[in-house]
Amino acid sequence: MRNGNFRHFTQMPVILALLPFILQHTMGQTYYDTHVENKLVAENSFIARNADLSPLPVFDQARQLLPKPVWEGHPDAINCYWRAWELAFSNLRLPQPERNGFISPFIDPAFNEHIFMWDSHFMLMFGKYGTRAFNFQGTLDNFYAKQHKDGFICREIKESDGHDFFERFDPSSTGPNLFPWTEWEYFLNFNDTARLKEVFPPLLAYYQWYNTYRTWKDGSYWSSGWGCGMDNQPRLPAGYNDAWSHGHMSWIDITCQQAFVGGLLVEMSQVLGREDDVKDIQTEILSLKQYVNEKMWDQKSAFYYDRYRDGSLSGVKSIGAFWALPAGLVEESRIEPFIAHLEDPAEFARLHRVATLSADHPVFNPDGEYWRGSVWAPTNYMVLRGLTKYGYDSLAFEIALNHLSNVVEVFNGTGTLFENYAPDKVQGNDRKDFVGWTGIVPITVLFEYVFGIRPDVPHNTIIWDINLTDAFGIADYPFGNKGTLSLHCQKRNSPYDEPSIEVKSNTHFTLILKWRGGEKRIEI
Repeated sequence: MRNGNFRHFTQMPVILALLPFILQHTMGQTYYDTHVENKLVAENSFIARNADLSPLPVFDQARQLLPKPVWEGHPDAINCYWRAWELAFSNLRLPQPERNGFISPFIDPAFNEHIFMWDSHFMLMFGKYGTRAFNFQGTLDNFYAKQHKDGFICREIKESDGHDFFERFDPSSTGPNLFPWTEWEYFLNFNDTARLKEVFPPLLAYYQWYNTYRTWKDGSYWSSGWGCGMDNQPRLPAGYNDAWSHGHMSWIDITCQQAFVGGLLVEMSQVLGREDDVKDIQTEILSLKQYVNEKMWDQKSAFYYDRYRDGSLSGVKSIGAFWALPAGLVEESRIEPFIAHLEDPAEFARLHRVATLSADHPVFNPDGEYWRGSVWAPTNYMVLRGLTKYGYDSLAFEIALNHLSNVVEVFNGTGTLFENYAPDKVQGNDRKDFVGWTGIVPITVLFEYVFGIRPDVPHNTIIWDINLTDAFGIADYPFGNKGTLSLHCQKRNSPYDEPSIEVKSNTHFTLILKWRGGEKRIEI
């Protein structure tokens, strides 16, 4: 039977008993439909949309439409930047509506011919800077087009036929839910209210599905190793599978993420005049903040942990705990000791920052071993965004520069980018030519944290937080749909010297210039 040969199976009564089951599955099993319809899905315009089959741009055509950075004395970082874009454009794909039902051209994660929710969120964090050459944001439209009538969206969908890769009630079927963050980042760069209006119903419907089917009685959230995206971290109690089980525990990253994206849905509702749709989310955010700080915080170690079924804390210091930062859940009295873990060489501040598992854990691997210590672009970007929220700009710059420098050093030796990186060595790991979310590092981390340029187009503002003393800048920087900027800073002797800058723009905006020694507002 193990070889599929029935002649070696002598228990004929068993075969006869199984025959109805075999025939049902061979002929196509029809299951009872347990979807509980969400009326918001009826507002999802992506489900019935015709596919966009516009020809894909190639990199040589797109290059002239991309931002052009310069950095005195660092040609290797600029070469890495352009190589990241070249790899990204090589991974563009057209939808095949008759085969997979996709509706929008998209960037492929370059992994296994599936689109991934987790990967796509972060690929678009750099894709937003290439919008004038290709609509990277449309990648998410293929997920919205596949939303189920109860609001569910699968975390992984096959490009071959458009089928979900997981059944929706599987513990690993979906997540992490970061759609609102990705859409909000795009909104901050382009002030595209029309898109925000379109995506709000599917985002809210999916949030509500997550709230219904991924919470425990106490309101905390759960997932699995695959569902949270960190496949092999040793987070679960003994006896549970790290990759596939929820372990009957409250997951710190998922609980914080829901508070984070819930807050963004509230902000979206204020832009769109749909505040009545999110009143329950506002209440939930307050409850989650209280839960995380009362039930998932350990005062002695000053850290947030997963909470086991018996109420005990896991004691595993995971990068996942730092989702409390962008979610704004860390209480003021706790922020300094919590962030101190990011600066401790015995924990997260390794040769290459930030390790995804604290180095004082028994299974921490100096080579990385996937999520047992490796440095990953998405979690580093989350940490940087969280530090920004709490005003730790200097530490964010320090981590960003370390991260970029290590990635560029590996690039110099290999000519490419990797899926993840060793924490204690200058070494790329696993998939190479991975753009993929690693494009965040030489593009987004370079722009937003090493160069310090962070836009807020809805408020017609740019923060330029200058920490470098080298001369640097960007030409053809996109600001909204029509704005094009050129921003350059001259070399300085000290980070405390006021920067001498040159800004050219075809549109008016307010520049908030920051440096170690001061801050000023400039009307451009």
